[in-house]
Order: sequence, then C-alpha cells, then structure tokens
Amino acid sequence: MDVLHFLFGVFGNATALFLFLAPTITFKRIIRSKSTEQFSGIPYVMTLLNCLLSAWYGLPFVSKNNMLVSTINGAGSVIETIYVVVFIIYAAKKEKGKILGLLTLVLTIFTGVALVSLCALHGNARKLFCGCAAAIFSIIMYGSPLAIMRTVIKTKSVEYMPFFLSLFVFLCGTSWFVYGLLGRDPFVAVPNGVGCGLGALQLILYFIYRDNKGEAKKPISAHSLEMGPEKVYQEKQSVEQV
Repeated sequence: MDVLHFLFGVFGNATALFLFLAPTITFKRIIRSKSTEQFSGIPYVMTLLNCLLSAWYGLPFVSKNNMLVSTINGAGSVIETIYVVVFIIYAAKKEKGKILGLLTLVLTIFTGVALVSLCALHGNARKLFCGCAAAIFSIIMYGSPLAIMRTVIKTKSVEYMPFFLSLFVFLCGTSWFVYGLLGRDPFVAVPNGVGCGLGALQLILYFIYRDNKGEAKKPISAHSLEMGPEKVYQEKQSVEQV
C-alpha cells in the first residue's frame, strides 16, 4: 500500500507539472499579441494560492509523509508567479487592477495562514488548520474555471478554454484524489475529488463545442454601404447564415 501511495504521488507530481506548464501555449499567444484578450487571470492567481498553501501543508512540521505534495506545489508556486506577472504586464488597465488586488489578497491569506500555524498552533491542530485552508482554496482553484465554462456555453466556442489545461486538471485531480484516499488524507482527497469532477465537465464541454466556431460573425463590409439599404440588408442576411 505504501508503494502504491508513493507511485500515485509520483504520477500526481508528473500530471501536476504538465498542468502547471499547459498554459504556456496561452501565454505565448498573450506575449505575441501583447494582449490578454478574453483570457481570465483569475485561475492563475487562485492556482498560486493553492500551490503556496499545499506546499506549506506538505512540509514535515505540518503533516508527515507528504513531501511529494510540497515539492510539486513549490515548483508550481514559481511557475504560477511567472504567469501572473506576465498577465499583469499585458492586461488592460481595469483587468490589471483586478488581478493586482486579487494577488495582494492571495499573499495576505498565505502569510496569515503561515504565521498563525507557526506561532499559535502545534501538532494535530496545526495540521488541521493548514489542511482545511489548503483544501478550501484547492476547491476554489478547481472552481475558478467555472467562469470560462460559462463563456463556453454562452458562446458555444472553446477558444478561451484550452484543451490541455482541461485535460491535466482532470488527470491531476484524479491522481491526487487516489493519493489522498490511499494515504487516508481527506485534505488531499476531497478537493482533488472535486477537481476530478470539474475537469471531467470541462472535457465534456470541449468535445461538445470543439468543432463550433462560436457566435463571432463577419462584419458587414464598408463597400456594401455604398450600394444602398437593400444590398446592405442582403449582405447582412448572408453573413448571419454563415
């Protein structure tokens, strides 16, 4: 059982690393276009908080036999920090302010949890407190793409819900869910069980709408405006049928 627990931890590390690296495709597009377009920065900020809290929870003085949790989430914290910085650089002014405010809140929450657990709690109380914090924000992290899922349903397009990100949310959630069950650790199993379910929903949406071009329509040409109202109407009708 210990060997199986370790193997799922290693698999969890691998899938989590792919999950953290999956958005590189999105960020190459952001850097190339020098715009965040309609991509949301919230998932990256919430993933950063989840990584920080999970890395803290996995440390030996908080919970035993969870170093695999700490190592991958420590790496994830670095990667997500880079994403958030890039997003802030290229975001519009309004979005930039929102993400900066959320980032400040995230760092405040992590600092508060770390200080309370170090200065006021010991033993099982420390594990319970840090485990609950990590589990709560893991669920929030997994739930953050719900806004994008809503956009997918509304626009009938998966342009802003990258496939590989959805795939590795599912794989990562599943592997850590099993790891938590084998280790009898509800603080790992429960939030990742939620992640497994939400990842599956994202994949279902992707396969439903993957071939759909969405609601975007070709604009009426300026040339048609010179041909009178009747021609404009005819072109509009033809565009709407595309």
